[in-house]
Amino acid sequence: MKRFGFAKFMLIFGLTFIYLPMLILVIYSFNASKLVTVWGGWSIKWYTGLLDNTQLMGSVVRSLEIACYTAIAAVALGTLAAFVLTRVTRFKGRTLFGGLVTAPLVMPEVITGLSLLLLFVAMAQLIGWPQERGIVTIWIAHTTFCAAYVAVVVSARLRELDLSIEEAAMDLGAKPFKVFFLITIPMIAPSLAAGGMMSFALSLDDLVLASFVSGPGSTTLPMEVFSAVRLGVKPEINAVASLILLAVSLVTFLVWYFGRKAEANRKRAIQEAMDQTANESWQQPPRAATA
Repeated sequence: MKRFGFAKFMLIFGLTFIYLPMLILVIYSFNASKLVTVWGGWSIKWYTGLLDNTQLMGSVVRSLEIACYTAIAAVALGTLAAFVLTRVTRFKGRTLFGGLVTAPLVMPEVITGLSLLLLFVAMAQLIGWPQERGIVTIWIAHTTFCAAYVAVVVSARLRELDLSIEEAAMDLGAKPFKVFFLITIPMIAPSLAAGGMMSFALSLDDLVLASFVSGPGSTTLPMEVFSAVRLGVKPEINAVASLILLAVSLVTFLVWYFGRKAEANRKRAIQEAMDQTANESWQQPPRAATA
């Protein structure tokens, strides 16, 4: 009983430690006072005032756009890297390739941002691109950073898959390209969704890389919030953060719900196929013994 009580206490303490600041943020987004730390009653004027704050809303839209592009590109590149690491087991430089894929996980963001800044400056001097740093350069920087996380998540899932399913499909005449898209991708779909959501969150939250590779007119939401904090937090920022929390929570719930539903349908289909095979083998008459 003591062990169960301690575990329950730690669970409640951990959840409170994580979600209590978010709850306070949501509550203070309805604060009528212009002072963020002084409660002045309930009001929704900061939510309605967001429509007039074009600078803040522009940074929100820009950050969401970059995060969506980053999630798509990171899932594509990370999945390919994970497939090479798990399925192509023998090639020269495999260890080096694996280290290069996972290097952004342990590399300080300041070093990564400075390196990408120097790269973009050198490319602009040599080939004339990019002429100015903006959404594209931020997207490239976030993709190189987030693809490593996707590669780790997808690699763990690929190592758990039963290769006999893919081998059976190829024995029946399916090409490897077709097996990858019709067999492998559906089986690793939950890990792809997890990697995409992680990439979206990391890109939306990034401040360091965006500060290095951004230019005039490409301020993201974290940069806007950071610059506003130095002058005092504005109540509109609490409202924006609350809306983002609501959107992320809704997307997370939908991904979890449809993922669980798809997994249940897959297990049901496998069970029905196994039952049908068992019934057919049971109804098949025994062969006569040969003399």
